[in-house]
Amino acid sequence: MEEKFKYFDSLLNSAEEYSKTSIELIKLKTVDKVADGTSSLVAYAAVVIALVLFFITLNFGVALWLGTIMGGSYLGFFMVAGFYALVAIILFIFRNKWIKKPLNDSMINQMLN
Repeated sequence: MEEKFKYFDSLLNSAEEYSKTSIELIKLKTVDKVADGTSSLVAYAAVVIALVLFFITLNFGVALWLGTIMGGSYLGFFMVAGFYALVAIILFIFRNKWIKKPLNDSMINQMLN
């Protein structure tokens, strides 16, 4: 009878160690995914900031150039603003197809791989 308890105790200890190891593995995988996502986000943010500064400068140049061609600098700025209004309307119409769905798929893919 004592031997049965010994085996049961050994089995119980093994199950306890297995559960602790499984929990630790889940924690480590979670930390890895969070660190990977955060580092990707920071890297993309740096690129986006650089691109935004580039496009702001480019837009001023294009607006001034168009203003020179049209005869008034304000007309160039209105044309650039109209272009971005058109882009905003198109993006709003196709936001689910072009932005939401690909972004969701990318995030899910990154979390599961």
